[in-house]
Amino acid sequence: MKAVHRSDVGRVRAVNEDRAYVAVLDNGYCLAIVADGMGGHQAGDIASRLAVETVVSELSALPQDLQANQLERALEAAILRANQTIFHIASQDEKYYHMGTTIVAALFDHSQCNGYIGHIGDSRAYSVDRQGILQLTEDHTLVNELVKNGQIEPEEAMRHPRRNVLIRALGTDAQVEVDMKPITLGSGQYLLLCSDGLTNMMNSDQIWSAVIDPSLPLEAKADRLLGQSLDAGGDDNITIVLLEQAESGTMEEGWNS
Repeated sequence: MKAVHRSDVGRVRAVNEDRAYVAVLDNGYCLAIVADGMGGHQAGDIASRLAVETVVSELSALPQDLQANQLERALEAAILRANQTIFHIASQDEKYYHMGTTIVAALFDHSQCNGYIGHIGDSRAYSVDRQGILQLTEDHTLVNELVKNGQIEPEEAMRHPRRNVLIRALGTDAQVEVDMKPITLGSGQYLLLCSDGLTNMMNSDQIWSAVIDPSLPLEAKADRLLGQSLDAGGDDNITIVLLEQAESGTMEEGWNS
């Protein structure tokens, strides 16, 4: 498996409140995270940093050779610990009140093929291959609830004035539910984790075209996604983690944090 990440402040925001992480931990598990902080002056950048640092710390302490269900529980527990950490700090300092973050994280076993995605908010995970692109996560947003309830059409959601209103985030409440999903990456498949700075600027077809281009190495695919998002307006921070399952199924260079 090979992995790269990119993060950019965009063309409008003054501060990058996104965080990305991708690495092979010392215990051999592969971990990738995107977190998109919220709160502005209420320190969304601190919330996203705390989320990543807490999840990395918790999962780095795992023993080797855990079973699949144990990995799932470990990822969920790490995200819940991050929620406790952020909520506690926010409750202790008025300037951090109600800070929070989205999170989408993928944890893979030593084979680098099977893993789990943990998710809260509207940062997304996509599976991409030559046959198409599949969104693996469901946005925890007001407009997605309106779509599910039939009150607006999916096309309206893209331009709805409240499209960025979250109904679930990490760190804003003492208790939170984590969406968990198993994932298997086959040969030639990609996993994309991204903040909404990408998906608000590019639709699924555009993302698929950039990722699947056989003429580009993985780094160039990530650069193309970032560049096209900036060209489309770049009105938010843009963060991308892109993983590719190698044909040989062995670890390749390119993992970095």
